[in-house]
Amino acid sequence: MAQTQDKAKLTVRLCGPRGFCAGVDRAIQIVVLALKKYGAPVYVRHEIVHNRYVVEGLQERGAVFIEELDEIPEEDRDRPVVFSAHGVPKSVPQEAAARNLFYLDATCPLVSKVHKQAIRHRRLGRHVLLVGHAGHPEVVGTMGQLPPGAVTLIETVEDARRFVPPVEGELGYVTQTTLSVEDTAEIIHALEQRFPTLHAPASESICYATTNRQEAVKQAAPGADLFLVVGAPNSSNSRRLVEVAERAGAARALLVQRASEIPWEEIGEVSVLGLSAGASAPEIIVEEIIDAFAERYDVTVDLAVTAEERENFPVMRALRDVELTKSDMAFVNGMG
Repeated sequence: MAQTQDKAKLTVRLCGPRGFCAGVDRAIQIVVLALKKYGAPVYVRHEIVHNRYVVEGLQERGAVFIEELDEIPEEDRDRPVVFSAHGVPKSVPQEAAARNLFYLDATCPLVSKVHKQAIRHRRLGRHVLLVGHAGHPEVVGTMGQLPPGAVTLIETVEDARRFVPPVEGELGYVTQTTLSVEDTAEIIHALEQRFPTLHAPASESICYATTNRQEAVKQAAPGADLFLVVGAPNSSNSRRLVEVAERAGAARALLVQRASEIPWEEIGEVSVLGLSAGASAPEIIVEEIIDAFAERYDVTVDLAVTAEERENFPVMRALRDVELTKSDMAFVNGMG
């Protein structure tokens, strides 16, 4: 009988931190707690976070995802509606109040902090520059905190070089929380060269989780034959991790949502695999991908840990009296 061919050896450099951040954890928890307290359906405006696995899991529990508040049927106007972790323009809670809807705002506290910083710039008479990506829900929500024309979106260094202030006076900037740290620094440097009196926000806008995940990828990427980032195509922080991996020395970097998306026939010989997950990606999918490689390779997992995260953002008072089961907690923590 012919012997079974030995599996090729594969080192998986597993990044830490990775996956769910405190803001995502809180947002998912809010929906699960609302379903436990108020029953189904609970409406959610936009994806609560950018991850299909999470969205489908919440749908199975009774969440109904909508794009706009007018999609809530008349007979369900007494049902809770949750705003996503990305934040919303001021017009959305105003509309909810006008419709007598009961809403729960799951905006990440770090996004809310950026909103407050933009409002502070405006209050001090500054035109606000927002460094971010057009159309991203967080950018839409931040720009929607101020009147039309009060904010200019800067996406690239070229935008920074071309920008002409719409009015005389001082300028202040804030940034989307999920940007590339290096790209953002270049854009801000270009702005500061042109406008030496440009006012920075009171504290860093790019969130700790984005920075931590990018630093871990930088450590794990050099010499990797392939780097996989678990995340959705519309997840800004996940897409930035792919870019960071390529810049830091990975031969190739890909974004995948599930193990089923791995292009096995294209990846060729791999002896070192980098692996991370965006802030909306559950740990269960990371494990699924490691298992998929273990079926094909003799896998050794090395940890590339650059920070330990202990942040915890509590839910709103209205939901603190609800207890979650072990199954609920596993889902909230990305493990089920």
